[in-house]
Amino acid sequence: MSCTLFPIEAQNIALNKDKFNILFIAIDDLKPILGCYGDSLIKTPNIDKLAQMGIVFKNTYCQQAISGATRASLLTGLRPDHTRVYDLTTKIREINPDIITLPEHFKNAGYITCGVGKIFHPDNVIKEDEEKSWSIPYLTINDCYDKEYGTPVGKGYQDPETKRLYKKYQQEAIKLGLSKKKGNTYVKTRIMPSTECLDIPDNAYQDGAITIKAQQQLTRLASANKPFFMAVGYIKPHLPFTAPKKYWDLYQRNQIPIAEFQENAKNSNPISYHTSGELRQYTDIPQWCSFTDIKTGIDLNIEKQRELIHGYYACISYIDTQIGILMDTLEKLNLMNNTIIILWGDHGWHLGDHGLWNKHSNFEQATKVPLIIYTPNFKPGNVTSLAEFVDIYPTLCDLTGINIPQWIDGISLKPAMKNKNKQLHTYVVSQYPRELSKEEM
Repeated sequence: MSCTLFPIEAQNIALNKDKFNILFIAIDDLKPILGCYGDSLIKTPNIDKLAQMGIVFKNTYCQQAISGATRASLLTGLRPDHTRVYDLTTKIREINPDIITLPEHFKNAGYITCGVGKIFHPDNVIKEDEEKSWSIPYLTINDCYDKEYGTPVGKGYQDPETKRLYKKYQQEAIKLGLSKKKGNTYVKTRIMPSTECLDIPDNAYQDGAITIKAQQQLTRLASANKPFFMAVGYIKPHLPFTAPKKYWDLYQRNQIPIAEFQENAKNSNPISYHTSGELRQYTDIPQWCSFTDIKTGIDLNIEKQRELIHGYYACISYIDTQIGILMDTLEKLNLMNNTIIILWGDHGWHLGDHGLWNKHSNFEQATKVPLIIYTPNFKPGNVTSLAEFVDIYPTLCDLTGINIPQWIDGISLKPAMKNKNKQLHTYVVSQYPRELSKEEM
């Protein structure tokens, strides 16, 4: 069904190099456990440096705590009930053929737009999205992996034994005559560990390779005669928790805190919870856990809980190093004084609280997100005003002098960036679709 909410508003304005560039950094599954948000255990010196230079929004919420829906919302400035994207499979542009995405709007305004890594969820976009959103074909990273280790297998594994088994099960699937989709399922149900800790270079994994590609592209963009919108989407700390050993070594596992309260809240509705299905997919989880009688929550062995949280922290520190490399690159290219940097995590993440892991809920652990914006001509500081992801589209337009489309659901955060005490929202909205089973009704 066609949607008429999105009139074409192409501007085709000739812009000069004095216009602010945008470095748009997305981090998958990152909750606000950063030094700049008050976490004393996490090691995030580079993100904290960015926060000291920029503006930290202390109370930001995603529209829906699942990658596909939240990214579709942020990148269109529209709530899920307008995009009608609530999952990881609905195609944004098939439902909304006239939609204008955030990078597309900047492209129409004369910006060079390009991206690498995970910006849109790949299963929610079609070829037309790439053509409309990006003026440069979407960047790939295969040539940026460490040559000794080559391309990771599956969800990003480099462990030799995991790679051996992965290829073994792939061959079995082929011999069984399984389709590609069924073959992938065959492999993943046999070998998909939740963590990996190896003493390997950063670019043996995806995010290190993404950084190298982003560096190369920023260098090219620095000499262009137009401003750019460069999107860099990092994969970690999404499961599996695979990060080079040096980042695991930043933490002592026996000092890793586990959730204090791991039960359902008293008299709460079961519809508020879920079964941590994303984590259960990993092949090393069943041996460590038992499941609750009401089919919500998951009881993990304390040792495994600490390992998972350790891995989550290690992955955040791994990404923090990548952020530092990007900032150093901007400095070397003399771009810091004319580039807006925006960093956000697409939703929060449960780490055992209420017996929950992953996202997929309306609890604050899943809906509250980090948001940091560095703009060269704004004083740094903290903003306490409520903010939400639909505000990012109009904010970037406002900061760069591009018109804000009338159909946007959000508002510009620029007034609160100028006056840190200004309150912009009396409430913000997160939502999550859920149906109770007959047993739970």
